[in-house]
Amino acid sequence: MHVHPLITDSATLANLCTRLSAADFVTVDTEFMRESTYYPELCLIQIADTNEAAAIDPMAPGLDMTPLLNLMTDNEDVLKVFHAGGQDIEIVYNLTGKTPHPLFDTQVAAMALGQGEQIGYSNLVDSWLGIQIDKGARFTDWARRPLDERQIDYAIGDVTHLSAIFPKMLERLRKTGRGGWLDQEMERLADPANYANDPDQAWKRVKIAGRKPEVLGRLKALARWRELEAQAKDLPRGRIVKDETLGDIAGHPPRKQADLARVRGLSQTWAQNDIGARMMAALENAAPLDADELPPRDDRKPGLGKDGSLVADLLKLLLKIRSRDIDVASKLLARTDELEALAAGARTGLPMLEGWRFDQFGRDALDLVEGRLAFAVIGGKLKMTRTE
Repeated sequence: MHVHPLITDSATLANLCTRLSAADFVTVDTEFMRESTYYPELCLIQIADTNEAAAIDPMAPGLDMTPLLNLMTDNEDVLKVFHAGGQDIEIVYNLTGKTPHPLFDTQVAAMALGQGEQIGYSNLVDSWLGIQIDKGARFTDWARRPLDERQIDYAIGDVTHLSAIFPKMLERLRKTGRGGWLDQEMERLADPANYANDPDQAWKRVKIAGRKPEVLGRLKALARWRELEAQAKDLPRGRIVKDETLGDIAGHPPRKQADLARVRGLSQTWAQNDIGARMMAALENAAPLDADELPPRDDRKPGLGKDGSLVADLLKLLLKIRSRDIDVASKLLARTDELEALAAGARTGLPMLEGWRFDQFGRDALDLVEGRLAFAVIGGKLKMTRTE
């Protein structure tokens, strides 16, 4: 494979993208920094097909990234392959408002091949290629220039190894008949809604006790205000106000701005500065949360009672047995909240009762809770048995 020098000019990048647009697939990775910003700061992009690989410097003055971004989001003929690509996809979405498509995530595929729920990249490379990656450059400050040759070689290795692994992984998926299992997962990963930071939904990320509509209404208003402040200043949310402080203010709102001086977690200057005034305005305009927005009660999650909780435990045991038998990560078959919902009586809206998941696990799970399947010990081993 030909590895190019670091690309820093628009013409070289455009030529590379023209060649890659004829490939069946490209492997993609990014290096970024986000410790001190709201939006991840893109520092390096690595891309490869089976013939060539390159690292691209998005921080290079005057570099036109349009051909690369178009390849990512508008070329439906080239599959984009990532490993644990959520943050890489988020970066593309932030730049374009679109996500890479079509895409493939090797971490998710590894789940279908029995390699655990979140296999790391270095373990993936070791298991498929027998290569142990030098992790010495993991903690590089990727925003600092110039990057040395060792750093660039380390970064490009993330896509060159992946371009060798992907065809092997695809072949095994075909042999096991599990390729189709992943279609829904990949479409979910590509859904732009997963990467849009909607200020009106920000309150759902803040943990707070209770379900009082007026408290949650204030939390929603405060979280929206904080999200907009963080976006405008390009600062992490916690640099504006920490979650616990936001929750405290929602539960015990100050009467006037001067009271902010006594709020733990806020600077006393908020009692008289503009940001404090904007927070108070958000509080004053807060309305109680609508009933249809209220989160479910804890006692309805799953709302099982003692017997129902035992049923949920049996479903978890069934999931463990089934995932072991077919050698697939249990998380790919069903989530804990789905099992609890099934035990509580839910029969619709559960992914495990649809498509391939139903064939591989959901049918047995449904039979268990409805009395058509039972556990038995046969020859010293735990087995499933059909009831009369």
